[in-house]
Formats: sequence, C-alpha cells, structure tokens
Amino acid sequence: MSVLVFTENWDGKFKKLSFELASYASKVAEMLNTNAVALSIGNVDESELKKLGNYGVKKIVSVNNDALKGLDNQAYTSVIAEIAQKEGAKVIILSNNNTGKGLAPRLSVRLKAAIGAGVSQLPLSISPFTVYKKAFSGNAFAHLELKTDVKIITLAQNSFELIESANGASVENVSVNVDGVKTQIKEVQKQTGKILITDAEIVVSGGRGMKSPDNWGPLVELANLLGAATACSRPVSDEGWRSHEEHTGQTGKIIAPNLYIAIGISGATQHIAGVSSSKFIVAINTDKDAPIFGAAQYGIIGDASKVLPKLVEAVKEAKGK
Repeated sequence: MSVLVFTENWDGKFKKLSFELASYASKVAEMLNTNAVALSIGNVDESELKKLGNYGVKKIVSVNNDALKGLDNQAYTSVIAEIAQKEGAKVIILSNNNTGKGLAPRLSVRLKAAIGAGVSQLPLSISPFTVYKKAFSGNAFAHLELKTDVKIITLAQNSFELIESANGASVENVSVNVDGVKTQIKEVQKQTGKILITDAEIVVSGGRGMKSPDNWGPLVELANLLGAATACSRPVSDEGWRSHEEHTGQTGKIIAPNLYIAIGISGATQHIAGVSSSKFIVAINTDKDAPIFGAAQYGIIGDASKVLPKLVEAVKEAKGK
C-alpha cells in the first residue's frame, strides 16, 4: 500500500506546485501509516528528481519515453494507472490544474476510483475517508466521503504549505509500453519575458473600472515593481483591452496566488470563482457595495486612476527606488 503523487515538470524542472503536491502526499501517507511515492513523466535529471525527496516522499519513479514528450491524456492515464497498480497505491494525488482535471476522470474510470476534486486540506478522517473542499465559489465548504478502495484527490493550488522532510528518497527508472498516442506536437511557441498568471505568487488584475486600455500603464508598473503577473476580468478581455491569456475567472484562468490585487473589478460570481483560492485579496473599487469587497481581506474605496499612482509611489518608496 502507498500514496502515489503525480508531479509535473516543465522542461525537466520542478516548480513549487510539484513540491506542494509532494508535501501533501507525504502527510496523507503519514495518516495512512504508509509511504508516499512520486511519479515523474519525462526527461528529468536524477539530481532534479531527488529534490522531491526533500518533501517527504520515500521513492521517486521516473518514466522517460519519447512517446510521452507531449501531454496525451490517454497515454498519461495508462502510465499513471500502471504505476499505481505496481506500487499498490490506494490514494492517487494530482494537482487541480488543467492537467489534473484532464487526467483524474480518466483514472477514475480505469481504476474504479472516487474523486475528491479541488481539495484544500488534509483528509478530515481516514475511516471513513473524508476530504474537505470549497463549494459554491468558495462561499461554502463540503465534507466528501470517498468510499472506493482506490481514491483520487486533486489538490487546489497554493492550498498546502511546503514541508521539508528529507527521506533519502531512492530513484527508480521504469520502462513502460506506450501505445496509441494520438497527440502530435507540430510546433511549440513559448511565451518569454512575462510571468504566467498560473505560476505567479502575486497577480495584479484590472477590470472595467480602469475605464480605458490607455490607463493600464500604472497597473503594469505596479506589477513590475512587485514581480507580479498581470491579469484582467472577462469584460476587459472581451473588449480587447487585454489579451485573453490574462482573463481570470470561472471561464478563464483559475488561479491561487499568495496575493491578488483586484483593481476596478466589481467581483461577479464567475470572477470570484476563479480567484477565491488566493491567500489574500486586495480590492480597489469606487463602489463600497461591490461584491469583490466580500471576498477581499483588504479594500480601498477609491478611483483606480487616483489610487494606483499613489500605490506605485508607496511601493517605490518601500523598495528605495
């Protein structure tokens, strides 16, 4: 019996997300009195793989196959299921990002396993196995009992702290047969020189309260000063003021940064659903009754055109610039 955690890598490197998953899996394994096993798919150096061992996993299984260079949900599901069965995994943990959301349902069908999706805490109980998750766009929570022999958990990003616990993890290179890969990558275009909103610790986002695409300068300057990514609400991207890649919300990117600064965003339910997992939300809006203030820990009632320049100056002064 074990707990298996699927850890993604980006060009052979792990990010905070993978270490968060490893930390979570190791604590779940402790609750079940077993060991956590990390699975990595792709070409990753052994020195990088062993970093996962600093977060409590006892064993790292590395699968490197040219057929798996591109994410193919069907092929990845087959590999994860094979390793899970080999390791006797009773709990499988993935991230609740686009990859995890694509793999978890397929694994559920293949392994006849119940899913606890978007979990944000350790299980409340192991007998019965009960997990905690937010519901209704973060306005409520649910206790979900998973009754199947094998259980799948997708962990909400940035919901669990990194816990360093070196286990002297071993690395095992495993060969698998990969058949029927249908995804073909013909061209790769990577965005450079810009922080991705799904990876950012801080996100500065603007809404229609910015009034015009010409007013975005101070917002971008603030983001640069804070080392943050820039984002926007759906109406802004629909109007063409900002790229759709920056659209956050239920119909855009779902994010969970440490700090989310919402400027001129009223806080529609769909938008809140995409950012409610942020650790701290700061809202700036002229309307004191705007729904965004209900989700924010801190708020400023004021016009963005007046508040932003002062905020930029305050950050510059704090940084000695």
